Amino acid sequence: MDTNEHESLDALIAKVIGAAYEVSNTLGCGFLENVYHAAMVRELALRGLGVRSGVPYWVEYKGEFVAKYIADIVVNDKLILELKCVEQFAREHLAQCINYLKASGLRIALLINFKHPKVKWKRVIYGF
Repeated sequence: MDTNEHESLDALIAKVIGAAYEVSNTLGCGFLENVYHAAMVRELALRGLGVRSGVPYWVEYKGEFVAKYIADIVVNDKLILELKCVEQFAREHLAQCINYLKASGLRIALLINFKHPKVKWKRVIYGF
């Protein structure tokens, strides 16, 4: 990845994190994940980003597609968002993001938690 790509991805991540804070500040905590999902899709679109929701990625096993993973949100076909409403991130959440990245061929995901008054997020990188 060259410097321009890296800077472009950093700028995209900053926009997405800003959108997550906006959603969190506007809705507060206490809703189920699907409410934050719908609000994030709307907020990202309002910010002019390319947003796809419920994006399927096929998992290949020994040359055959055996199952599909459904990513919560993909932004600009470069960044996977996995949204949660949990007390804290668990290893399973990190593994889920890594598996989405493996299946999609993308390199970076954001794990975002809306459970608490202040949104928490974690960058997950694979294959750099």
